[in-house]
Amino acid sequence: MPESFIPTIRELEAFCELARSGTTHLAARRVNLSQTAVSRSVRALEDRLGVALFVRERQRMELSDAGRAFLPKAQDLLADLNAAAVGVMAFGGQSSVLRIAVLPSFGRSWLIPRLASFFAAAPGTSVDVAARLDPVDFAADPFDLAIQRTQHRSGDAHRLHLVDETLIAVAAPGLVGRSPLDDRDLLTLPLLQQTTRPTLWLDWFRHARLDPRRILRGARFDHFDMVIDAAVAGLGVALVPEILAREPLAQRRLVLASERELDSGQAYTLMYPERAESMPQFQRFRAWIRAEIEGIWA
Repeated sequence: MPESFIPTIRELEAFCELARSGTTHLAARRVNLSQTAVSRSVRALEDRLGVALFVRERQRMELSDAGRAFLPKAQDLLADLNAAAVGVMAFGGQSSVLRIAVLPSFGRSWLIPRLASFFAAAPGTSVDVAARLDPVDFAADPFDLAIQRTQHRSGDAHRLHLVDETLIAVAAPGLVGRSPLDDRDLLTLPLLQQTTRPTLWLDWFRHARLDPRRILRGARFDHFDMVIDAAVAGLGVALVPEILAREPLAQRRLVLASERELDSGQAYTLMYPERAESMPQFQRFRAWIRAEIEGIWA
């Protein structure tokens, strides 16, 4: 077996603390070791690497050129190990973890408010949810599934259609009143913009056979949930997926600004790699989300 040049964690900790404190006495206190153990660990690291990491200057140990080059890398290694450990500890007490990538607005407005019912259906399962706008590479990313639109193709991933994306125009009651407006009236109001999908209003007015250059452009926001919040605040009319606007519409925080709808040609899709098929927690999630989606239109 070839000789290993990989430092031990104790060696890295002793090296970093000695570099920070400058004396074996202080370093030993910070890593809860004896001075002898700190000195031995640093010497072992220097022997392993074949280079002196410190030089003695009066009563202090100062980093050599090699030590200064190695220090940031050693600190990063320890920080990454600590972050990984803390991340695993966060799931303590759970028998399984499901790692989910989801579009930010769908996650905030639709998925998260419903997760309590998933936990009830899958006791002992926790989730690790991350927002993703870009397609997920299941071969490289540590996700078990992704909820994205059809356009987010992901290699050989399996796909399960959830719901077509239908766009509706909504606004605060105080901005448009209680009755929907026609498209010419909409052109007189601030139209809120979604930064990553800037052509939505253009598509809307093209379908209405109106000149889209007459759009009174309103404030711009990164995500649909921010656009919805801006509409609730009365900042303008929002063109958003119907599935995301259902709750504020039901609560009368928003009203329909138009009776018309626009089919975006996209759909929200559950994507997953082959390996997820054998995971009980994924199987429960897939069954759960299908039931939730079907229940909306029941």
